[in-house]
Amino acid sequence: MTEDSRPPPPAVATAGAPAYPAQRILLGILFMCASGLLFPIMSSFAKLLGAEYSSLQVSWARAFGHILFLLAAFLPKYGLRVLRTRRPGVQLARSAMLFTSNLCHFFAITFIPIAKAAAISLTAPLIVALLAWPMLGERTTPARVAALGCGFLGVLVVIRPGTALFHPASLLVVLSACCYALYQILTRRVAGVDSPETSALFSSVVGAFVMLLVLPFVWQTPDGWGDLAMFCGLGVLGATGHYCVAKALGYAPANIISPFQYFQLIGSVVIGWFVFGDWPDAGVWVGAAVIMAAGLWIGWSQTRKRQA
Repeated sequence: MTEDSRPPPPAVATAGAPAYPAQRILLGILFMCASGLLFPIMSSFAKLLGAEYSSLQVSWARAFGHILFLLAAFLPKYGLRVLRTRRPGVQLARSAMLFTSNLCHFFAITFIPIAKAAAISLTAPLIVALLAWPMLGERTTPARVAALGCGFLGVLVVIRPGTALFHPASLLVVLSACCYALYQILTRRVAGVDSPETSALFSSVVGAFVMLLVLPFVWQTPDGWGDLAMFCGLGVLGATGHYCVAKALGYAPANIISPFQYFQLIGSVVIGWFVFGDWPDAGVWVGAAVIMAAGLWIGWSQTRKRQA
């Protein structure tokens, strides 16, 4: 996630007054909800394009458009210094994880509904909590481990392995969530070293430029202006969605904003129904509810620990 300027400083708290004005908190919530609509629209473009084009080409367009969009936004203000990083190895690893996550997700949604994929993707925060202990040294508790277990049981409810409703593409969404969790953890490692703008640009380097070696073997010229517009829209929607998330976190505390990330599931249901006529069955709703409950409980417990 990124933004083209540093977030505004929070209002100074006084006795009995909140640290963030109510109108800023509301604005932050609106930005987070906007991201929850932009990402499903991006997924719908990827699903439509994936029916005729290689997922490698679709994923490249997502990454390359992201780079172009951010260069246009950042270079006039920051100049070439925005391209300098102190941790190139970690930044490239971040980029590889994000590209792999997008590639798995885009390939999977050509076979399964967007809402089902979104429900499985909600496990990414749970995987971050699971990996934060061995990779970042953030201690956990038995209660959080139990919550993680419940969250992953929710994934099984959504996927339903061994039944006629199971599709192997669902496992690609699980892999996508794992890669995105690793991307988030690596982002934490460079958060205090490189600027958010630099990290935002490097997040798509692998997908945008390394994939140029493969692109000639899978390239298919867009068939008409509609397909071309969707290819261009992938990067713009993705970058704008991350911008909205960053703005949301600048306007309100993370513990207030984070629960609204689950609005993306509602956006995915609406877009999936409106564009593809897909409506989640009861298993998807139940599994998603279990995953969200586990994620919200872990987030709440971490916030309570910081306040203690």
